[in-house]
Amino acid sequence: MSCYLKGKDKILIRLKRMEGQVRGIQRMVQQGKYCSDILTQLSSVMAASQKLGLIVLENHIQGKGSYHFGKDHQQLRLV
Repeated sequence: MSCYLKGKDKILIRLKRMEGQVRGIQRMVQQGKYCSDILTQLSSVMAASQKLGLIVLENHIQGKGSYHFGKDHQQLRLV
């Protein structure tokens, strides 16, 4: 089962929004906009990427319930 199955729609919406932001930044560079304006937009994309990563991680953890770690494969139960 995919780790993002439950939140797939939310994830796709966020990805499309990020795609639009990146295309906007490309246009800004092509048009020779100020670096400070470009950096502001890049900061927004970076924040969106971090948030998306947290959403995917949360879905992954919720979907697993437990997982193995270490050489001796001890089980760690999430509470």
